[in-house]
Amino acid sequence: MAKTKPFVSDIENIRKRARQDIDKGAMTAGYKADRATVVRLLNHALATEIVCVLRYKYHYYMASGIHSQAIKEEFLQHATEEQGHADLLAERITQLDGKPNLSPEGLLTRSHSDYVEGEDIVDMIKEDLVAERIAIDSYREMIDYVGTADPTTRRVLEGILAMEEEHAEDMNTLLEQLGKKGEPAKPAPSTKAGGRKAAVRKRR
Repeated sequence: MAKTKPFVSDIENIRKRARQDIDKGAMTAGYKADRATVVRLLNHALATEIVCVLRYKYHYYMASGIHSQAIKEEFLQHATEEQGHADLLAERITQLDGKPNLSPEGLLTRSHSDYVEGEDIVDMIKEDLVAERIAIDSYREMIDYVGTADPTTRRVLEGILAMEEEHAEDMNTLLEQLGKKGEPAKPAPSTKAGGRKAAVRKRR
């Protein structure tokens, strides 16, 4: 019968190491990942989330059309959740003794997704869906890179990934619903002159 290997921890050594480099906060000698690379990847993810917040906010304010109200609320909710992701990433960066890059300079260069305004509500949803799909693949690659070397960062990334997948499903559902409702690709002209002409034609 094989002997059970006991868990023996050198408590005194752990305590000694904890007192060394105390200014590094959560960073200890036991951290196995390439910290500089992880911080860089997290900053790219942070830029991506900030761009997503700005795009969703723009879509929230600019969406128009007969079915726009419910969609505007979806845009706003996603903007709020993307901001939450940005906060989680910035917090993890600081825990890794890094600095969250919140500078607007070079933001789009660091971001994995683009900032595309879209010409109409259908366009907006499509652009958001494309951005979510890009984010999903990016987070999957980061999770694969981190592996088991940094479990805390991995959990943060996995949590964000799950929500990005939900966002993509939400956008896909909205596109399907608009197609069934016959939402036009572009909003109808709303000029007063156009409205008067239509009224005249109707009276005739």
